[in-house]
Amino acid sequence: MTGAARDGRGDRGDRDGRDPRQRLRERPTRLDDIPDVRDGLTRKERVVLWVLGECQKERDGRNIAMPMLYGRVIEHVDMSIGELQAIVERLGARR
Repeated sequence: MTGAARDGRGDRGDRDGRDPRQRLRERPTRLDDIPDVRDGLTRKERVVLWVLGECQKERDGRNIAMPMLYGRVIEHVDMSIGELQAIVERLGARR
């Protein structure tokens, strides 16, 4: 009997007894920060632009307050307020 079978981990377990696939799902992904080949936008930037466009449609083209934008953006992607502000500035938002 092998050590893994003796301690109940089986052949898929790791030192902590979890399935390696589970650890991969829990690892924070950095795919949100990688620019897309097509236009150079990251997923976060794309979400911010999409949400901004949807908010402007709802408000008949009027400006969107940053707290409103942040509240809607974090429904789709995890980011801090500072990240959102940096993205909005980088994308050329006007005050």
